[in-house]
Amino acid sequence: MRTHQVITWSVTMADQDKTPQPAPQKIGIREFRGNLPGFLRQVRQGSSFLVTSRGEVVALVQPPQPPTPSRRQPGALRGKIRMAPDFDTLPDDLLSIMENGEA
Repeated sequence: MRTHQVITWSVTMADQDKTPQPAPQKIGIREFRGNLPGFLRQVRQGSSFLVTSRGEVVALVQPPQPPTPSRRQPGALRGKIRMAPDFDTLPDDLLSIMENGEA
């Protein structure tokens, strides 16, 4: 029994087009090897390809996915944010309006 390893290639794109792309085009592995620079140029422009060997898909070649946002690091801004000393002190006129409904 012959097994194939599925390989995914990514090519860095300067501009990533946000428009939906058509389904990947199937190409044979010999055709892919024979014109690798041409196919990679098309991938940079947003095309995707399923590379096949004897009718079986062995690789998906597509533009890279947008990077996932990194998780926030608790405490990463420690020491970089300053609050005014009177941050939680209400001005007397605003406090009077809130307590009595009048200035």
